[in-house]
Amino acid sequence: MQIAPEPVARLIEEFRRLPGIGPKTASRLTFFLVRGPAEQAVSLAEALRQLRERITFCSTCFNITEESPCPICRDEGRDRSIICVVEEPLDVLAIERTREYRGLYHVLHGAISPVDGIGPEDLRIRELIHRLRAEPAEEVILATNPSLEGEATAMYLHRQLVPLGVRVTHLARGLPVGGDLEYADEITLARALEGRREM
Repeated sequence: MQIAPEPVARLIEEFRRLPGIGPKTASRLTFFLVRGPAEQAVSLAEALRQLRERITFCSTCFNITEESPCPICRDEGRDRSIICVVEEPLDVLAIERTREYRGLYHVLHGAISPVDGIGPEDLRIRELIHRLRAEPAEEVILATNPSLEGEATAMYLHRQLVPLGVRVTHLARGLPVGGDLEYADEITLARALEGRREM
């Protein structure tokens, strides 16, 4: 027997599918929207609709954007000799907040994780190799997360990139092991960028 009305139960279930949201948080969010003004729920629904309709991936770096190529790839003032490889679009935002990096990016959309069934072919590694062959860079910074998966991805990338003759560096470790770039503060990230080293 279903206790909550079907639309309430459905929204709770949809919220539960989101990362980091458990059943209690999903219920709280749903009942917040039920009690709140109708405009709030409509505004949320509109924001979600626009997200799906207007956001795409950059054809060059695979960051999220409204138009491809993205503003970073189109910016002629950026240093095109350096490409910073990150796991997720949130990592681009984290590095951009430091205002220390003026190169380009490449977003992998994940990390190698055999436990989760994610291999190199599931990431944007092939596209990175093609990109470097078409437009060679002097340096590739591997800015993967300091986790087991991030390190495995960095090692795999290192083996793939060295034969291309590109300098491969890794962020210096001032970042906590097991942490994510998106949660690092600007100073820590800036120091990690400045202290990058050869792999």
